[in-house]
Amino acid sequence: MFFSKKSLAPTWIIAGLGNPGDKYAKTRHNMGFITADLLAEQKEVKLSKLSFKSAFNLIDFGGTRCILMKPQTFMNLSGDAIRDAAQFYKIPASHVLVIYDDVSLPVGKIRVRPSGSAGGHNGIKSIIAQLGTDVFPRVKIGTGSPADPEHDMISWVIGEPSQSEKKLLVDAFNQAISAAECIVENDGDCQKAMNQFN
Repeated sequence: MFFSKKSLAPTWIIAGLGNPGDKYAKTRHNMGFITADLLAEQKEVKLSKLSFKSAFNLIDFGGTRCILMKPQTFMNLSGDAIRDAAQFYKIPASHVLVIYDDVSLPVGKIRVRPSGSAGGHNGIKSIIAQLGTDVFPRVKIGTGSPADPEHDMISWVIGEPSQSEKKLLVDAFNQAISAAECIVENDGDCQKAMNQFN
């Protein structure tokens, strides 16, 4: 009994990035939210708890207890939410796994990385600033970029994928979950997931 609460404490954060609200729900910038929702559905939980500036729940995933969260801060302040949860549960940055959209990858392609710069992604920029390191595992989901170089990038990322793109993305969400599970199972070592999914 004395140890039951400790044993249920999460040792990993799985954070899907996006913007809250119906206006953004199906946009390219919400690939992380959509993946988190799919994982919650697979685990038969709802991300209905509200704390750490997030919608979250606890799940068993990759052989351990994880907090699955969708920061509700808007993308540019994602790090605030993740920092709060990491501090509360004393979870190191190496056990913070972030799933998010990447315009530099083709639609539906996923890429696993153990660390790295923000690459122009404001959510990742915020997380690096708040965690004080860029060494945390991430799974990127490719949304492609506009064919016309004159196309405004902001309107692209907050735009909705086409029907043909959505078909590719559905598979990508499941792949992203499998890649995340592989990373957690290997205690944050991304090599196996990189070999399999990159």
